[in-house]
Amino acid sequence: MGTPDYATKILQKLIKNYEVIALFAQPDKAVGRKQILTQPDTKKFILDNSLNIDIYQPEKLATKESVELLKKLQPDFIIVAAYGQILSKEILDIAPCINLHASLLPKYRGASPIQSSILNSDKLAGVTSMLMEEGLDSGDILEFKYIKLDRDIKVTELFEKLADIASELTIETIENFSKIEPLKQNSSISNYAKKIKREDGLISFNDSADEIYTKFRAFYFWPEIFLENGLKLKEINLIESQKEYLEVGKILQIDADGVEISTKKGSIKVSKLQAKSKKALNAIDYIRGKRLKVGDFIS
Repeated sequence: MGTPDYATKILQKLIKNYEVIALFAQPDKAVGRKQILTQPDTKKFILDNSLNIDIYQPEKLATKESVELLKKLQPDFIIVAAYGQILSKEILDIAPCINLHASLLPKYRGASPIQSSILNSDKLAGVTSMLMEEGLDSGDILEFKYIKLDRDIKVTELFEKLADIASELTIETIENFSKIEPLKQNSSISNYAKKIKREDGLISFNDSADEIYTKFRAFYFWPEIFLENGLKLKEINLIESQKEYLEVGKILQIDADGVEISTKKGSIKVSKLQAKSKKALNAIDYIRGKRLKVGDFIS
């Protein structure tokens, strides 16, 4: 049971090691301004590779029909990875349901553990295999793996790394399942990682350079970071994070690599921008078009 590319990595690994009898994914969804009907990544992988795996996309999993179908399939395990639906107790009782959650539980429960690890400047990130129960990511821990984070890692790169880890951990957990002693989570130290919304990408030059750069890395894929006027900062680097500026959003320097801009504390260099409803532009071309120079303001 899984929908996005994170789940596809796990699916690929499972197919190489076991008989996968069915995929449950979210329904096809209209995406983008043109509302193009798009298949879940897991489904696309199965169809593109002409694999003999049944695909189910129920609008709601918590129905009598879905429960009866799963009972009929008689799975040994139900592997869950970023599926996007809640599993009822009736389904949890059919077979061991193992969730590959992209957090070192109980650190981040909820929808955005990977973004949260970047937003909170964590030193480590990882994946936990968990025996599912009715609560939200609160089941017993089976196994986990982790990596060290560097300060420049973007969410897309971290997703890739954790998907690779999750695929390996899935196989290890299944192989070791009969020998593992599940560990109860300490709920008192858990945090809820809320679903990311578009407005989370809103930034201001009144924020510090560190805050802007951290949001840029966490929201690099979506929703990206943008000013109140809709101007997206598509590519940026942190220049320094200590100097305090009375004038924020001021162009401090222009060179071949981009435009250095002041923030409340520290400065960033922007190399690509995108105005609302316009194409992305090299930052140099953008400021030339706006006739801006050193000492002028971007707002």
